[in-house]
This record gives sequence, structure tokens and C-alpha cells, in this order.
Amino acid sequence: MKRSLKEERFMRIQQIRNATIILEFGPYRVLVDPMLAGKGTLPPLRLFGATQRNPLVELPASTANDLDTVTHCLITHCQKGHFDHLDRAAKRWLRDRQIPVICTPHDAGYLASRGLNVQPLANDHEQPGAFLGGSIRSVKCTHGRGLVGKLMEHGVGYLIELHGEPSVYLTGDTVLTPAVCDFVLRHQPQVSVVPAGGARFDIGGDIIMGIEEALQFTRLSRGTVVANHLEAISHCPTTREALRDAAEIAGVADRMWIPEDGETLVFQPV
Repeated sequence: MKRSLKEERFMRIQQIRNATIILEFGPYRVLVDPMLAGKGTLPPLRLFGATQRNPLVELPASTANDLDTVTHCLITHCQKGHFDHLDRAAKRWLRDRQIPVICTPHDAGYLASRGLNVQPLANDHEQPGAFLGGSIRSVKCTHGRGLVGKLMEHGVGYLIELHGEPSVYLTGDTVLTPAVCDFVLRHQPQVSVVPAGGARFDIGGDIIMGIEEALQFTRLSRGTVVANHLEAISHCPTTREALRDAAEIAGVADRMWIPEDGETLVFQPV
């Protein structure tokens, strides 16, 4: 796959900020895990060390125009205080516009009670369901191990397969588990979006992939890996520069793309 703007039919992924992206498949523009609050308007996620208020950066200047063309929203997880995947500003934006919100059955009641236009998937895991003329299946996440993992809302990732489009695996907030490794090896998505920020709280280990696990994921995959969850939330220490340097040393820089906020990546149809 190459980056090109010659054909309008190409699938696009626009990095907005942190986990928030827009997927474009033909006429559909799918907003994923929206955090739309202004810089510093949300609480810190650690009591010691990185205690800045969140987000650390503003939304890209083009965001308002980019959101105007959104047709659907997709949520990986949103309960137990996960404002970095769905905050109050995003709930208000989705509710005012009644954008169809696709989610798991587990999250459907929570989102419907907030007045959102919820369209839950038929099942939680593995079995594909209908999605924009193609299919979508959810994939279990492990949002941290040990004691911290027991307290987390684990959510899901999604594999999206549409005719004539590259298959896309959104891993969701997860560390690299044997189940995730097995899923990648079996399905070999052409594009994967992974969290590489190495987020952690004051106690316990990483709750999403950091540099080493993102590199390991990329080695397992034969496709392109898009890394995000970078430089936007106070408990994610990984920088883009550190990840790029590590990808170069590991020999996977040609397949790991690390977009800036607001940047759009373009993928050829299959």
C-alpha cells in the first residue's frame, strides 16, 4: 500500500487526537472514540508525576470542518471514567446531531441513557455482523494486567471488512496478549490501528501497548500499523520521536506509520 491522493476511492484514516480518528470508506466517515474537549478541561489521570490536566493539546484546527462530514460513530469502550474515548463534549455533539453510534451490547444501555442514537452490534465477540455493506466483528481487549486490570473497563477492538477496501483492525485499548497475537496471525489485517502510548497509573504496569509491544505487534503483522495514543493524555509517556527511532532500529519503520494530529493517511483499495 502507498500513500497517494490520485483516486477519491481510497480508504483514509485521519488522526484527530489520542484515540480519536475518522475512518473514511467511500461515502461513509466513521468517527472512532471521540474526545472533543478543549485543552486542559479534563482531570489528570495520575496523582503523582504526570499530573497535568487533560487533554495536553488542543484539537487540530480543521476538526470542526472534519466533523461536519461524519456519518457514523464507533465506540470501543466508554464506561468507568474513560473520558479519553468518549467525553461530555463528544456525547453532546453526538446527541445534538443524532449520529448513529455503533457499540457493543454491553455499552448500549449506558449510551442510550445519555440520549445517543445507539445501534448496538448483535453480539460481543468473534462473530461478524453487518456494517456499512460489509462486516464488523469485535475482539476482546485486555486493558491492563494484575490488580489494575481487574479495575479497568476492558472494552473491545474491531475488525472491519468492506468489499474493495483494506481490512482494518482497531485494537482498542489493550496490551499485547496471546489472544491479540493469535488474532493478528490468523486474520492478517491490511491496516491495524494500535495504542502505543504506554499509558499507566501511579501503580501497576502499562494498560495499553508501549513501544516494545507496538513493535512486536508490527513484527507479527504483514500489513501497515498506525500508532496513536501519543502526546495527548498525561499518563501516556511515549513520544512520537521515541517510537519513530525505535521503529527505525527495529527495521519496521516502513510499515509503522505515526501520524501527527490532524494528518490523514491514505490507503489503496484492494
